[in-house]
Amino acid sequence: MALRNSDAVVPMPILVGSPRSGTTLLRLMLDAHPLLAIPPETGFIPAVAALSGTSTQRRAAFAARLTLSSGWSGNWPDFGLSAESLWAKLQAVEPFDSSTGLRVFYQLYAGRFGKPRWGDKTPLYCRHLQRIQDVLPEARFIHLIRDGRDVAVSLRRRWFSPGHSIERQAWFWRRNIERARREASCCRHYLEVRYEALVLNPEATLRRICAFIDLAFDASMLLYWKHAAERLAEHQQRVDAAGSVLLSQAQRQLQQQCAAAAPDPGRIGAWRGELRRDEHWRFRLVAGRLLDQLGYPR
Repeated sequence: MALRNSDAVVPMPILVGSPRSGTTLLRLMLDAHPLLAIPPETGFIPAVAALSGTSTQRRAAFAARLTLSSGWSGNWPDFGLSAESLWAKLQAVEPFDSSTGLRVFYQLYAGRFGKPRWGDKTPLYCRHLQRIQDVLPEARFIHLIRDGRDVAVSLRRRWFSPGHSIERQAWFWRRNIERARREASCCRHYLEVRYEALVLNPEATLRRICAFIDLAFDASMLLYWKHAAERLAEHQQRVDAAGSVLLSQAQRQLQQQCAAAAPDPGRIGAWRGELRRDEHWRFRLVAGRLLDQLGYPR
């Protein structure tokens, strides 16, 4: 039987933040909890939240969007589910609505691991908090914030970087944080967490997060790295509509290799050794005020 709106009373953590701020690390930590499963990035909530038409039309469009398997947003292969099992569950939702459809998807994913609760980790959902809250009122947003200069030295080497210039990196980081905070002003449940605190004091930080999502702390979260490689192996290659590889599985896993190890305090302040003096100055011209507001050292 599919979940109905009245059943959706358990808080759902949704991890957001400017890319390369540590959301994968936090996902692996929370996913290590025996009661909670968090899939690889989804990316489809804003699109399915806006579906219109008849119940039948919405159901078909919903299933088509979730099960995309090609293109940069074709994430379906990562979830380890069959389209047939999803469709069978969606047919039990009548009349169909995206809220219940999304819960059906997350319930199916958590069921793979025998877990009763679920969440989401998609960094750029930081731009869509209000829309997500509308479709999933049980959402509890956890915004992970990291020193933008450390974000820049990590992000600009990645295929999904918005650009290599330090000005572009600074603008992207500032825009994402400011947008999330504007969106959060109308959200019922929103928590900001610092990446640096998560790395330097993981237990205290995880206890704070668990309290926010009404989940009892479990020490297994501190040992997430023991199973991190297995969880990251879900990340499949990306292919285009013609079947050509856009990004290999090995490339996708390589970009998350730091998250598969125990927290490394040495990555905090890495920008001091990796940014030239002029780059630091140019970053501050764009985002220095936000760095200061967040209390990051000069």
